[in-house]
Amino acid sequence: MKKIKEILKKIIKSICKVIVTTSIYVYCRIVYRAKIIGRENIPKEGALIFCGNHRTYLDPPLIVVTSSRQMRFIAKEELKNNLLFAFLAYTYDAIYVKRDAKDIGPMKEAIKTLKSGGCIGIFPEGTRNGMEKNDGKIKNGAAYMSLKTGAKLIPIGIKGEPKPFHQVTITYGKPLDFSEMLKEKSAKELEDYVSEQLKNEIINLSKE
Repeated sequence: MKKIKEILKKIIKSICKVIVTTSIYVYCRIVYRAKIIGRENIPKEGALIFCGNHRTYLDPPLIVVTSSRQMRFIAKEELKNNLLFAFLAYTYDAIYVKRDAKDIGPMKEAIKTLKSGGCIGIFPEGTRNGMEKNDGKIKNGAAYMSLKTGAKLIPIGIKGEPKPFHQVTITYGKPLDFSEMLKEKSAKELEDYVSEQLKNEIINLSKE
């Protein structure tokens, strides 16, 4: 009986995901006139870490529904307090993190997902418009996960005025693979280098 309930739960969640994904996609294409560039750069198989600039709450669903890959987004725990975002996080099996906390559980879960060939979505800025708040820097989480698992990084640039009926463009860059550099630098030096390269790609892709 327990297995049947689990199977039914998975089926319902899968149906829900299809309906929600379709609804968001149509909404983004009509209301935000979403233009998608570079989707051919996204490998159809293998572990990937999707990394974009973060401007508004529209960014995560926009990436999820236009990437053609299923992914788990890393989201701040405060979103649980918003029914809509909590529902979306449940539907897409998001990984919650506590801001400024030292809990390594979410990182372990993300790495587990990548090692199984899955995809993770993350905003390296750490918060909306984070580069403006952090002296142009981004956090090393994406670089760490990539170097730890061998997952390629997909840089993403989102641009356009985030208002209804103003076009928003999302551009997917070519995969970044730093696996051959693992023995060339210390772990911290390499993480900093990868983060800097990733940041530059995101900035270039998000230029107006």
